[in-house]
Amino acid sequence: MRLRTTLALLGAALLVFAGPPLLTSGSGDRTGTNIPGLRIMVPNTPGGGYDITARTAAKNAEDAGLTHGTEVFNLPGAGGTVGLTRTVNEQGNGKLTMLMGLGVVGAVETNRAPSTLSDATPIARLIEEPNIVVVSKDSKYRTIEQLMADWKRDPGSLPVGGGSSPGGPDHLAPMLMARASGIAPTSVNYVPFDGGGELLASVLGGKVAFGVSGVGEYRDQIESGELRLLAVTGPERVEGFDAPTLKEAGVDVEFTNWRGIVAPPGLSDAERERLIAFFSALHGTEEWRASMRRNGWDDAFLTGKKFGRFLTSQENRVDSVLKELGL
Repeated sequence: MRLRTTLALLGAALLVFAGPPLLTSGSGDRTGTNIPGLRIMVPNTPGGGYDITARTAAKNAEDAGLTHGTEVFNLPGAGGTVGLTRTVNEQGNGKLTMLMGLGVVGAVETNRAPSTLSDATPIARLIEEPNIVVVSKDSKYRTIEQLMADWKRDPGSLPVGGGSSPGGPDHLAPMLMARASGIAPTSVNYVPFDGGGELLASVLGGKVAFGVSGVGEYRDQIESGELRLLAVTGPERVEGFDAPTLKEAGVDVEFTNWRGIVAPPGLSDAERERLIAFFSALHGTEEWRASMRRNGWDDAFLTGKKFGRFLTSQENRVDSVLKELGL
């Protein structure tokens, strides 16, 4: 009898100690946003816009208590289409997502990739941002007007670098700039890099005459004086920087980029809705809003089927612009 009493007391004690962890097993459990084992793939090299956005999202979600242990990993190649193919091949995997944007749309078009974005599951469009035109601190160009004057005289002699494949935002922006300035887009010497991180070294080293990338990627280098910001492609100047829009500089171009999240095909309705709920919750946090302000990102939140329709419109837009530019 005494033995049974002792065992019963021990069992009760174990339940007291085991109980709390079962009720509060980690961040996001109370809100239903925790997805154990969630991974965010970045389809290009570290240091670029996709990479910064993915790692910012994961950290903000962790800091806001939405989840814990989210892994961000890089799988570069072919402008993001290697990562897209991997995503599509992971059919039914509700714990894998891919950070992507207009660059992947263009790469699918120009690389004739085996997988397209229509094969993936649209989750959410997150942000929009302008592109910027930058040169190294040692460049002779101090204004966008000086750069455009030389570019018009001899387009091929001024290589322009971008962190996306042909058809991506860093390619389309200078092509539209060229056309608006009377330069044949086919004469532009465009040098593609697999992300803004790779591009940065070539701009700093003077291997390209100027670079086109996202404002959030190079904010630190501009603030430190390593890069000189000449112009912004969006409709408004970037707060905190003294650089004109292209339209202010007499170049009739207004262009913005965007980034979002897709997942593999074949998800259940519950898996898809859980991912949408996670990124919707992230969108509502103060941590994410602060990151958007710091990086110069504009809110462009759109989810599910609406985001899917947007992706289709972007595929049609890139195809149309490339044909229009003769590229």
